[in-house]
Amino acid sequence: MSEHATPRFARKMNLHDWLTYLESLHPKTIALGLERVAQVKQRLNLNPGFPIITVGGTNGKGSVCAMLESMLHAAGYRVGCYTSPHLLHYNERVRINKQQVSDTELCASFEKIEQVRGDTPLTYFEFGTLAAMQCFIGHKVDVAILEVGLGGRLDAVNAFDNDCAVVTNVDIDHTDFLGVTREQIAFEKVGIFRKGRVAICADTDVPQAVVEHAEKIGAQLWRIGREFGFMPQQGQWNYRSTIGARNALPHPALRGAFQLNNASAALAALDALKEKLPVSMEAVRRGLVEVRLAGRFQMVPGKPALILDVAHNPHAARSLAQNLASLPHCSHTWAVFAMLGDKDMAGVAAALDPLIDTWLVAGIAAPRGSSADNLAQVLRQRGVRGTIQTFPDVGEALRYACNAAGENDRIAAFGSFYTVAEVMAEKGLQVS
Repeated sequence: MSEHATPRFARKMNLHDWLTYLESLHPKTIALGLERVAQVKQRLNLNPGFPIITVGGTNGKGSVCAMLESMLHAAGYRVGCYTSPHLLHYNERVRINKQQVSDTELCASFEKIEQVRGDTPLTYFEFGTLAAMQCFIGHKVDVAILEVGLGGRLDAVNAFDNDCAVVTNVDIDHTDFLGVTREQIAFEKVGIFRKGRVAICADTDVPQAVVEHAEKIGAQLWRIGREFGFMPQQGQWNYRSTIGARNALPHPALRGAFQLNNASAALAALDALKEKLPVSMEAVRRGLVEVRLAGRFQMVPGKPALILDVAHNPHAARSLAQNLASLPHCSHTWAVFAMLGDKDMAGVAAALDPLIDTWLVAGIAAPRGSSADNLAQVLRQRGVRGTIQTFPDVGEALRYACNAAGENDRIAAFGSFYTVAEVMAEKGLQVS
């Protein structure tokens, strides 16, 4: 191994030191491809002996992962869950039994990877994926849930074979990496499907690429509205699939109009693995009621009402708009709005425009973050109906909103994980 492969004083490095180091390792933040991670995986001898559920899609991945984690945990299984990105602390990405893995354990995993990777350059996400799997194997989990970081086919989590794959939906996002059409993006996302295994698609408008790829490789495609689906009832809902039915279910604790789609996809995955991981009705009900996921239409108690949502593309913004419209009428809605510059800022603005009275636009101090002035210009070009004010950062925009808003107004903070994270930090909120 080359002398420079291991950072100096590695054993004394804390988690912050390690994360800073990992950010410097690869020339690109995003570098799709499985060759690097597969090489290091082999050197580490990472061969999980437990079932794996891989979850991809444009939006809703985090919700499906959280519901699966909650239901499987309620059933008594030792569950490993790997998600991204995090809001406040890196440890949020790696959970075992719904508890974040400690700094010490993450540092130990990073060190093992560093000792064997030699001259293989790993991205931050690839390093994190291998570390998460090391933790899951070390803790002898019964099942692991892996959330795709970007795309699917060439994403680091796809270096591990899954027993069931879920694609929540397919929409236009990450066009620099995944393609510019819905069919091109779908092809990348369905790369997580496996021969002979159940492949779940929770998009009501299934792209042709999903069907063709499943047929080509011999995956068992389950589509919402066909092989599985749901029916809302008064205060409850029913789930059914070709495997069976689960009736009189409570609504998930995650708010939002699209959560029954996500819950149905999670239940379909449990159906697919029922022989290996049986889950009782009691565990399903308890898991749905107890599920938590910060920053997804999260209502913060108090007045004025504060709603947090990481909505960072038009599809997610349309969901947020539908959810806001379903709330009781209020006299004024203030938006604390900040986005990354490579996202469809105009598309997000268009989706929320009818519901926003005042746009408090902030900059994001991150490599891809848009400045407040640039984002405000996009809003003006879009011709939004609300007034626009700019602020240097999200914290200042939030403080202004809290001072200006009346008790019966509402504040919606959205546009990015960074946006929600800054609001949570400002308000002293924690990720449960």
